[in-house]
Amino acid sequence: MINAEYCGVMARYNRWMNSRLYEVCAGIADEERRRERGAFFGSIMGTLNHLLYGDEAWLGRFVQREIPKVIAKDSGGDFDMLRERRAALDQEIIGWADGVSADWLAQPFRYTSNVDGITRELPAWMLVTHMFNHQTHHRGQLTTLLSQIKVDYGITDLPWLPELDAPVKD
Repeated sequence: MINAEYCGVMARYNRWMNSRLYEVCAGIADEERRRERGAFFGSIMGTLNHLLYGDEAWLGRFVQREIPKVIAKDSGGDFDMLRERRAALDQEIIGWADGVSADWLAQPFRYTSNVDGITRELPAWMLVTHMFNHQTHHRGQLTTLLSQIKVDYGITDLPWLPELDAPVKD
């Protein structure tokens, strides 16, 4: 089982990576961001949209608010609007993660999937792990798309999260 510290670290890693990747994507022409590339969600924009949708859906479930019912490849917004929504959501995820308790993580959590309509009940910790895993998985797809167009996005590994940077001094 995960703990509250894991949630906080992963929420901050999520914000860091999203901020870096949006900064890189801002330097790409809109036509290139929207170009169909054969990825699971089609384009760079499609992948960014899916990442936002997934986090809105999972956080919405966790905080008990209505969530979007349609998994869209494109939210219809422009890049700057998507970037603003992403930054705001990342801050909200951090705030939520900072309030997660061990008791809440251990509880069963019931939700209905927007993918297949089935209601499931699993431990909350497992679904939180899925949310963070989902982010990492689809950012991996995004970095592949960026690599294919020769865009350098830098290091993506968790130990490079700036607030964890603690080199050992001899």
